[in-house]
Amino acid sequence: MTSEVPSPGSPDPDAQALLAAVAVQLRAKGERMSAPRRAVLTALATTAGHLSTEEIATAVAEIAPQVHRTSVYRALAALSELGVVQHVHLGHGATAYHLTGTRGPHLHAQCRQCGRIIDLPADLLVSVADRMGALHGFELDATHVALSGLCADCAAEPNFEEHHHKHSPIAT
Repeated sequence: MTSEVPSPGSPDPDAQALLAAVAVQLRAKGERMSAPRRAVLTALATTAGHLSTEEIATAVAEIAPQVHRTSVYRALAALSELGVVQHVHLGHGATAYHLTGTRGPHLHAQCRQCGRIIDLPADLLVSVADRMGALHGFELDATHVALSGLCADCAAEPNFEEHHHKHSPIAT
């Protein structure tokens, strides 16, 4: 997750285009672009990375101080349902949010050492999902959780192997 916070004020041109496009989607579903939804979208569009609920609420408080925290949660739920925002469950119960953009919902990996979140192609686990369906009748939604492992930087640390084997439950 990131700690960058957008500066208050009007959104940049890309954010304005996003707000207009989402407003069209909302109207098509009989809904409207409320102030909380606008503030949440602006926060996500102007802040890099995958943001926690707390980071989004903090950014919204700077953008639109009149928006209550509960309204931020409701806006995130509505925008997730619409498919404009994707949430992903990270290790230890944390949840992060980001805009889906033109690429749509996709997979994520999170480094268990440094916490870095990596975007992965949506089709990466198609063969696994197909096999799970064929063997067990199970419909996999891999976009909902992050895969856990080590990023290249952490795996390349000089003492990683020694530390990993010392703390591994399968070490001998």
